[in-house]
Amino acid sequence: MTAALLGVVRERTPLVHCVTNLVATTLSANVLLAVGASPAMVEDREEAAELAAVAGALVVNTGTMTPERADGMRAAANAALDVGTPWLLDPVGVGPLALRTRVAGELLRLGPAVVRGNASEILALAGHDGGGRGVDATDSVDDAAAAADELARRYGTVVAVSGVVDRLTDGATVRHVRGGHAVMGRMTATGCALGAVTGAFLAAARGTGDDSLTAAVAAHAVVGATGAAAGASAAGPGTFVPAWLDALAATDGRNADALVDGG
Repeated sequence: MTAALLGVVRERTPLVHCVTNLVATTLSANVLLAVGASPAMVEDREEAAELAAVAGALVVNTGTMTPERADGMRAAANAALDVGTPWLLDPVGVGPLALRTRVAGELLRLGPAVVRGNASEILALAGHDGGGRGVDATDSVDDAAAAADELARRYGTVVAVSGVVDRLTDGATVRHVRGGHAVMGRMTATGCALGAVTGAFLAAARGTGDDSLTAAVAAHAVVGATGAAAGASAAGPGTFVPAWLDALAATDGRNADALVDGG
């Protein structure tokens, strides 16, 4: 499954339009290039709508929020909805911060194929009390399981909750993905980069018959496998990023499916 979709990414080099946060822009672009996709970081309201209409996929990340950036997010998501471009919502920091929480709720109603966040963000997005502290989660993946299932069914989306073991659901089927490395939690933007890779796999799944859950699971498995490999060879956060980019560029995805468990 994963190797086949990764092969499609590299064959098609899909354009992945990211309206992402300032901290994550460079890493997200580089991981997309490493897996074989083509990144574009456009946030202006007019240009974001134009690009979302022609991109292979859209990724909207609320990590750096201003009213102007919110306008670009809405324009891009509406354009994606109009033409059927699959898109991912990464509700970074929702819950404690009012503007992004409100904007993320608006975006959720515009048909994201995947919603990806930590447990506290998913709880907050579903309207439950979470223990988030800014962009950091203080809740566990299991704490957010019921809220994730609820969101998935209510909005017809896939909800991916990131943690030591990621949990992905479409409201009926649940998949768990292991992998990654502890060093990934000690540096910024790795979760945002995961969202970008998921966008590439959503683009690849168009026309292959694979659904959004399959695409999201494959992306998480690739990130989990390559993150584990890079973490094992890196001396720490400073050497992790180049090792991870090399691992993403070198992987054929064939070992990634072993990290996926059902139920």
